[in-house]
Amino acid sequence: MSAANSEPKLGFIGLGKMGAPIARRLIDRGYHVVLYDAIPAAMGPLVDAGGHPAASPREVASRAGVVFTCLPSLEIVQEVALGQDGLCHGTAMEILVDCSTTGPEFARILGAELAKHAIGMLDSPVTGGVRRAREGSLAIIVSGRRSLFERVAPLYESIGRAYFMGEDSGQAQMMKLVNNLLSQVATAATYEAFVLGVKAGLDPDAMLDVINDGTGRNNCTEYKMPRSVLPRSFDYGSNMEITYKDISLCMKEAEKLGVTMLLGNMAKQLWGYGVHRGGAKRDSSTLITYLEEWAGVKVVGATGRRRVE
Repeated sequence: MSAANSEPKLGFIGLGKMGAPIARRLIDRGYHVVLYDAIPAAMGPLVDAGGHPAASPREVASRAGVVFTCLPSLEIVQEVALGQDGLCHGTAMEILVDCSTTGPEFARILGAELAKHAIGMLDSPVTGGVRRAREGSLAIIVSGRRSLFERVAPLYESIGRAYFMGEDSGQAQMMKLVNNLLSQVATAATYEAFVLGVKAGLDPDAMLDVINDGTGRNNCTEYKMPRSVLPRSFDYGSNMEITYKDISLCMKEAEKLGVTMLLGNMAKQLWGYGVHRGGAKRDSSTLITYLEEWAGVKVVGATGRRRVE
């Protein structure tokens, strides 16, 4: 649905790889969006598209009734929401829509703190990656008071499809962690399989065709491998430190619940290795390069070979 003059003004904080295209979708749908990012240059393209810059989270919350956040760490979310110049000190904000991945425990604590300032919160982590953020086809996982969800539902339509997980704060975060765990375990297995195949003399492009027409098909083989790994562009989306953070949060919840996670902990160790080898700010798809190093091969598709030549 298109925004109308009667719609509340929106705020958006965190204009990184995921946040910027989500904010752009809201702007393009005609909403009045007040923007803030700790890196001022990140606001430039969105201001050019029709967004309205602010100097702090407090200013955003004084100019917008519904504020979206899409931030990389728990510490940053806490500072933006509750810090000295944070959202809780604004004069207009009624609802926080947090699209960050923070884990259920943090979400419950944050929601309780915001409630002291008469601000409602919806846990709204998103999944689908940067490409789907641009397309407006993300899966949005939501938990919180149903009355708040119903107020925000038209906004979700601009960025994807919302899945309401219930009124218990943190349930959406748990669902996001489970989804990411499954995705990243499959990704790690895919990278190992391709390194093995290339070491054995198989052509990686032919491998991809067979796997995507067979039972090994997954999100990594359908999107990450052809778009970012085989061409050696390594530009799929989130940084490795974000992936490691998400898996670590999931393993923390599993430990609290007493659930054994053999594959999950192996995936955590693998991404942790990449982070501690200097890959924290590198694209998550570069994880395969560490496996290649151990095996003494490179998984390069036809496009990548042409680029190298």
